[in-house]
Amino acid sequence: MSGIDVNAPTLGSFVMRNTKEPELVILMNAIALSCKQIATAVKRAGIAKLYGLAGEQNSTGDDQKMLDVMSNEIMINALRNSGVCSVLVSEEDEDPIIVPEADNGKYCVAFDPLDGSSNIDCNVSVGTIFGVYEKEAGSKGTTADILRAGDDMICAGYCVYSSAVELVFSFKGGDAYCFCLDPNIGEFVSTRLMKLPEGGGKTIYSCNEGNSKHWDQPIKDTIEYFKNTPKPYTARYVGSMVADVHRTLLYGGIFIYPADKKSPKGKLRILYEGFPMAMLIEQSGGVASTGLFKGKVGRVMDVIPEDIHDRCPIIMGGARDVKIVYDMYKKAGVDVPSI
Repeated sequence: MSGIDVNAPTLGSFVMRNTKEPELVILMNAIALSCKQIATAVKRAGIAKLYGLAGEQNSTGDDQKMLDVMSNEIMINALRNSGVCSVLVSEEDEDPIIVPEADNGKYCVAFDPLDGSSNIDCNVSVGTIFGVYEKEAGSKGTTADILRAGDDMICAGYCVYSSAVELVFSFKGGDAYCFCLDPNIGEFVSTRLMKLPEGGGKTIYSCNEGNSKHWDQPIKDTIEYFKNTPKPYTARYVGSMVADVHRTLLYGGIFIYPADKKSPKGKLRILYEGFPMAMLIEQSGGVASTGLFKGKVGRVMDVIPEDIHDRCPIIMGGARDVKIVYDMYKKAGVDVPSI
């Protein structure tokens, strides 16, 4: 048994001890079960012939992979049958799923069942992202319960499927914790506290430079600074938001997916990509900004989504590197918040 921490808490015991809310334990166990099932599907994708397109597009116009469809069904079934959810929003479904009143509970969950699935056929890290709200007092569960600012979320997290399966989550106002799936016992076990490195960590920038000709000038100037500073930054871009943000949380640096001329709202979805990752970044000591969005620079968590698949730009990472972006906007005459 050498090297095994027999006292490391499992996910369920950790949630119960820290919240004393049985319904939240049920919810997190349902999410954890989904992640275990999706992890198994991802590992067996080649063997089970799950590579390739499903022949359809999802709610936001992206081509669906077969694993997208399967992961979505897994998440919906687990959450709908948990007895604690009332509204479900998935990237893969055009409309919200309203759980019948007789079976519903107080939680509303927005999720991307398989983020980065365009990379699945080449065996690159992918993941699941989720954000959780409580429905308004007296509500039976409607879309309005989830079309709210990120600051109203009570919990957010993601699971990354790679050489290890790691579930990272945080409750509102708390720290971000990482749990690793132990295949020997089939449980997520607490492994580490997630904190952005002191001082900003490694000098890494992460963005899709193929879009650079469409960016505003301050973003272009920021990337040029990263490349040409006396000690140039390292470029790292996976193309799975889960993988890129997970690396940023652990190593430091900055992740950028700005608005541009062809996507003035950016590309990433607010409810199930922007908000959950912004919450984790902020509660790990970082900054999550929209960059220039609708005429001003602000926090991702302050955005009010107009529909369930609404989008917003993303600039998130350590204060050291987000400040460089802000400085470029200042030079262009744009007001920016203090960091």
